[in-house]
Amino acid sequence: MTKFSLKNKVALVTGGGSGIGKAISLTFAKQGAEVHILDFNLEAAQDTVNEIEALGEKAAAHKCDVANQSNVENIVKSISDKGTIDILINNAGIAHVGNIEACEEADLDRLYNVNIKGVYNCIKACLPALKKTGNGVILNLASIASTVGINDRFAYSMTKGAVLTITYSIAKDFIKDGIRCNCIAPGRVHTPFVDNFIKNNYPGKEEEMFDKLSKTQPIGRMGKPQEMADLVLFLCSDEAGFITGSNYAIDGGFVTLNGN
Repeated sequence: MTKFSLKNKVALVTGGGSGIGKAISLTFAKQGAEVHILDFNLEAAQDTVNEIEALGEKAAAHKCDVANQSNVENIVKSISDKGTIDILINNAGIAHVGNIEACEEADLDRLYNVNIKGVYNCIKACLPALKKTGNGVILNLASIASTVGINDRFAYSMTKGAVLTITYSIAKDFIKDGIRCNCIAPGRVHTPFVDNFIKNNYPGKEEEMFDKLSKTQPIGRMGKPQEMADLVLFLCSDEAGFITGSNYAIDGGFVTLNGN
Protein backbone atom coordinates (compact mmCIF):
# COMPACT_ATOMS: atom_id res chain seq x y z
CA MET A 1 0.00 0.00 0.00
CA THR A 2 1.29 3.46 -0.93
CA LYS A 3 1.72 5.75 2.05
CA PHE A 4 -0.13 9.08 1.89
CA SER A 5 -2.29 7.97 -1.02
CA LEU A 6 -5.06 10.32 -2.14
CA LYS A 7 -6.54 7.89 -4.63
CA ASN A 8 -10.25 8.52 -5.28
CA LYS A 9 -10.07 11.84 -3.41
CA VAL A 10 -11.20 15.15 -4.88
CA ALA A 11 -9.19 18.16 -3.76
CA LEU A 12 -9.76 21.89 -4.27
CA VAL A 13 -6.66 24.09 -4.18
CA THR A 14 -7.02 27.86 -4.24
CA GLY A 15 -4.15 29.76 -5.80
CA GLY A 16 -2.86 26.57 -7.38
CA GLY A 17 -1.46 28.30 -10.45
CA SER A 18 1.91 29.16 -8.92
CA GLY A 19 4.24 28.86 -5.95
CA ILE A 20 3.19 26.74 -3.00
CA GLY A 21 -0.28 26.13 -4.46
CA LYS A 22 1.18 24.72 -7.64
CA ALA A 23 3.48 22.41 -5.69
CA ILE A 24 0.52 21.18 -3.63
CA SER A 25 -1.59 20.60 -6.75
CA LEU A 26 1.12 18.57 -8.49
CA THR A 27 1.93 16.58 -5.35
CA PHE A 28 -1.71 15.72 -4.74
CA ALA A 29 -2.17 14.64 -8.36
CA LYS A 30 0.88 12.37 -8.18
CA GLN A 31 -0.71 10.73 -5.14
CA GLY A 32 -3.89 10.00 -7.10
CA ALA A 33 -6.19 12.91 -6.26
CA GLU A 34 -8.43 14.64 -8.77
CA VAL A 35 -7.35 18.26 -8.38
CA HIS A 36 -9.47 21.35 -9.01
CA ILE A 37 -7.44 24.55 -9.13
CA LEU A 38 -9.27 27.77 -8.25
CA ASP A 39 -7.18 30.76 -9.28
CA PHE A 40 -7.75 34.36 -10.32
CA ASN A 41 -5.15 33.76 -13.04
CA LEU A 42 -6.84 31.17 -15.23
CA GLU A 43 -3.86 30.87 -17.58
CA ALA A 44 -1.53 29.96 -14.70
CA ALA A 45 -4.09 27.49 -13.35
CA GLN A 46 -4.41 25.87 -16.77
CA ASP A 47 -0.63 25.55 -17.03
CA THR A 48 -0.64 23.57 -13.79
CA VAL A 49 -3.51 21.44 -15.07
CA ASN A 50 -1.56 20.72 -18.26
CA GLU A 51 1.39 19.49 -16.19
CA ILE A 52 -0.91 17.25 -14.17
CA GLU A 53 -2.60 15.82 -17.24
CA ALA A 54 0.82 15.13 -18.75
CA LEU A 55 1.34 12.82 -15.77
CA GLY A 56 -1.84 10.95 -16.71
CA GLU A 57 -3.80 12.35 -13.77
CA LYS A 58 -7.08 14.31 -13.55
CA ALA A 59 -7.31 18.06 -12.98
CA ALA A 60 -9.39 21.09 -13.90
CA ALA A 61 -8.85 24.85 -13.81
CA HIS A 62 -11.45 27.35 -12.64
CA LYS A 63 -11.14 31.12 -12.81
CA CYS A 64 -12.08 32.22 -9.33
CA ASP A 65 -12.05 35.34 -7.22
CA VAL A 66 -12.08 33.88 -3.71
CA ALA A 67 -13.29 37.23 -2.35
CA ASN A 68 -16.50 36.90 -4.38
CA GLN A 69 -18.89 34.61 -2.51
CA SER A 70 -21.24 33.86 -5.40
CA ASN A 71 -18.30 33.09 -7.68
CA VAL A 72 -16.91 30.62 -5.13
CA GLU A 73 -20.33 29.05 -4.47
CA ASN A 74 -21.02 28.52 -8.18
CA ILE A 75 -17.67 26.81 -8.77
CA VAL A 76 -17.93 24.61 -5.70
CA LYS A 77 -21.48 23.59 -6.66
CA SER A 78 -20.37 22.70 -10.20
CA ILE A 79 -17.73 20.40 -8.72
CA SER A 80 -19.80 18.85 -5.92
CA ASP A 81 -22.73 18.18 -8.29
CA LYS A 82 -20.46 15.75 -10.15
CA GLY A 83 -19.17 13.92 -7.08
CA THR A 84 -17.49 14.46 -3.74
CA ILE A 85 -15.20 17.10 -2.31
CA ASP A 86 -12.80 15.49 0.13
CA ILE A 87 -10.11 18.12 0.66
CA LEU A 88 -10.01 21.92 0.64
CA ILE A 89 -6.69 23.75 0.55
CA ASN A 90 -6.98 27.47 1.33
CA ASN A 91 -3.72 28.61 -0.20
CA ALA A 92 -4.66 31.79 -2.10
CA GLY A 93 -3.32 34.90 -0.43
CA ILE A 94 -1.78 38.30 -1.05
CA ALA A 95 0.81 40.35 0.82
CA HIS A 96 1.45 43.93 1.83
CA VAL A 97 4.67 45.52 3.03
CA GLY A 98 4.39 48.30 5.60
CA ASN A 99 3.47 49.12 9.18
CA ILE A 100 0.08 50.59 10.15
CA GLU A 101 1.16 54.08 9.09
CA ALA A 102 1.93 52.80 5.60
CA CYS A 103 -1.27 50.75 5.38
CA GLU A 104 -4.15 52.64 3.82
CA GLU A 105 -7.77 51.62 4.19
CA ALA A 106 -7.77 50.28 0.62
CA ASP A 107 -4.76 48.09 1.44
CA LEU A 108 -6.46 46.72 4.52
CA ASP A 109 -9.68 45.98 2.63
CA ARG A 110 -7.78 44.26 -0.18
CA LEU A 111 -5.95 41.90 2.18
CA TYR A 112 -9.05 41.24 4.26
CA ASN A 113 -11.08 40.34 1.17
CA VAL A 114 -8.61 37.75 -0.09
CA ASN A 115 -6.82 36.43 3.00
CA ILE A 116 -9.75 36.29 5.42
CA LYS A 117 -13.00 36.55 3.49
CA GLY A 118 -11.59 34.26 0.80
CA VAL A 119 -10.94 31.54 3.38
CA TYR A 120 -14.40 32.07 4.85
CA ASN A 121 -16.07 31.87 1.42
CA CYS A 122 -14.32 28.65 0.45
CA ILE A 123 -14.91 26.86 3.73
CA LYS A 124 -18.58 27.90 3.86
CA ALA A 125 -19.17 26.76 0.28
CA CYS A 126 -17.40 23.42 0.73
CA LEU A 127 -18.79 22.42 4.13
CA PRO A 128 -21.92 20.63 2.86
CA ALA A 129 -19.83 18.43 0.56
CA LEU A 130 -17.12 17.86 3.18
CA LYS A 131 -19.76 16.78 5.70
CA LYS A 132 -21.10 14.18 3.26
CA THR A 133 -17.75 12.41 3.04
CA GLY A 134 -17.59 11.82 6.78
CA ASN A 135 -13.84 12.41 6.76
CA GLY A 136 -13.32 15.73 5.02
CA VAL A 137 -10.13 17.74 5.43
CA ILE A 138 -9.49 21.50 5.43
CA LEU A 139 -5.92 22.79 5.33
CA ASN A 140 -5.24 26.51 5.65
CA LEU A 141 -2.05 28.40 4.87
CA ALA A 142 -1.20 30.53 7.88
CA SER A 143 2.28 32.01 8.44
CA ILE A 144 4.97 32.66 11.00
CA ALA A 145 3.35 36.12 11.01
CA SER A 146 0.32 34.52 12.69
CA THR A 147 2.23 34.14 15.95
CA VAL A 148 5.26 36.46 16.00
CA GLY A 149 5.79 40.09 15.18
CA ILE A 150 7.47 40.82 11.84
CA ASN A 151 8.63 44.28 10.87
CA ASP A 152 6.50 46.13 8.31
CA ARG A 153 3.89 43.41 7.87
CA PHE A 154 0.92 44.90 9.74
CA ALA A 155 -1.95 43.99 7.42
CA TYR A 156 -0.48 40.66 6.36
CA SER A 157 0.14 39.62 9.98
CA MET A 158 -3.39 40.63 10.94
CA THR A 159 -4.96 38.50 8.23
CA LYS A 160 -2.75 35.47 8.87
CA GLY A 161 -3.51 35.69 12.57
CA ALA A 162 -7.16 35.41 11.59
CA VAL A 163 -6.42 32.34 9.44
CA LEU A 164 -4.88 30.67 12.50
CA THR A 165 -7.93 31.29 14.68
CA ILE A 166 -10.29 30.35 11.84
CA THR A 167 -8.49 26.99 11.82
CA TYR A 168 -9.04 26.45 15.54
CA SER A 169 -12.70 27.45 15.32
CA ILE A 170 -13.53 25.22 12.34
CA ALA A 171 -11.70 22.26 13.88
CA LYS A 172 -13.74 22.53 17.08
CA ASP A 173 -17.12 23.22 15.50
CA PHE A 174 -17.02 20.44 12.90
CA ILE A 175 -15.11 17.62 14.57
CA LYS A 176 -18.50 15.97 15.12
CA ASP A 177 -18.93 15.87 11.34
CA GLY A 178 -15.66 14.01 10.85
CA ILE A 179 -13.95 17.10 9.41
CA ARG A 180 -10.33 17.74 10.32
CA CYS A 181 -8.94 21.28 10.01
CA ASN A 182 -5.28 22.20 10.38
CA CYS A 183 -2.92 24.87 9.14
CA ILE A 184 0.74 25.21 8.34
CA ALA A 185 2.84 28.26 9.18
CA PRO A 186 5.59 28.70 6.60
CA GLY A 187 8.58 30.95 7.02
CA ARG A 188 10.05 32.59 3.96
CA VAL A 189 9.63 30.31 0.94
CA HIS A 190 11.41 30.79 -2.39
CA THR A 191 8.56 31.44 -4.84
CA PRO A 192 8.13 33.74 -7.85
CA PHE A 193 6.56 36.24 -5.44
CA VAL A 194 9.85 36.54 -3.53
CA ASP A 195 11.87 36.96 -6.72
CA ASN A 196 9.52 39.69 -7.98
CA PHE A 197 9.52 41.44 -4.61
CA ILE A 198 13.33 41.60 -4.58
CA LYS A 199 13.51 42.67 -8.22
CA ASN A 200 10.98 45.48 -7.75
CA ASN A 201 12.27 46.79 -4.43
CA TYR A 202 16.02 46.22 -4.66
CA PRO A 203 17.06 46.62 -8.31
CA GLY A 204 20.74 45.87 -8.81
CA LYS A 205 21.00 44.23 -5.39
CA GLU A 206 19.03 41.07 -6.09
CA GLU A 207 21.70 38.57 -5.06
CA GLU A 208 22.62 40.50 -1.93
CA MET A 209 19.00 40.76 -0.78
CA PHE A 210 18.21 37.13 -1.62
CA ASP A 211 21.14 36.06 0.56
CA LYS A 212 20.08 38.41 3.37
CA LEU A 213 16.48 37.21 3.34
CA SER A 214 17.60 33.58 3.20
CA LYS A 215 19.69 34.02 6.34
CA THR A 216 16.73 35.35 8.36
CA GLN A 217 15.89 31.68 8.87
CA PRO A 218 18.28 30.01 11.36
CA ILE A 219 18.61 27.05 9.01
CA GLY A 220 20.30 29.46 6.56
CA ARG A 221 18.03 29.24 3.53
CA MET A 222 14.49 29.76 2.31
CA GLY A 223 12.03 26.92 2.20
CA LYS A 224 11.08 25.19 -1.02
CA PRO A 225 7.47 24.99 -2.27
CA GLN A 226 7.83 21.20 -2.45
CA GLU A 227 8.70 21.05 1.24
CA MET A 228 5.46 22.87 2.02
CA ALA A 229 3.52 20.55 -0.27
CA ASP A 230 4.93 17.44 1.38
CA LEU A 231 3.77 18.57 4.83
CA VAL A 232 0.34 19.46 3.43
CA LEU A 233 0.13 16.03 1.80
CA PHE A 234 0.77 14.31 5.11
CA LEU A 235 -1.80 16.43 6.97
CA CYS A 236 -4.46 15.73 4.32
CA SER A 237 -3.78 12.00 4.14
CA ASP A 238 -5.50 9.25 6.12
CA GLU A 239 -2.21 8.72 7.96
CA ALA A 240 -2.85 12.05 9.74
CA GLY A 241 -6.33 11.00 10.81
CA PHE A 242 -5.60 11.73 14.50
CA ILE A 243 -4.53 15.32 13.84
CA THR A 244 -6.91 18.28 13.92
CA GLY A 245 -6.90 21.81 15.29
CA SER A 246 -3.13 22.06 14.94
CA ASN A 247 -0.74 24.66 13.53
CA TYR A 248 2.47 23.29 12.03
CA ALA A 249 5.53 25.51 11.84
CA ILE A 250 7.67 24.91 8.76
CA ASP A 251 10.04 27.82 8.97
CA GLY A 252 13.66 26.72 9.26
CA GLY A 253 13.57 27.41 12.99
CA PHE A 254 12.46 31.05 12.66
CA VAL A 255 9.90 31.17 15.45
CA THR A 256 11.67 29.07 18.08
CA LEU A 257 15.36 29.67 17.37
CA ASN A 258 15.66 33.33 16.43
CA GLY A 259 17.06 35.33 19.31
CA ASN A 260 17.93 32.22 21.35
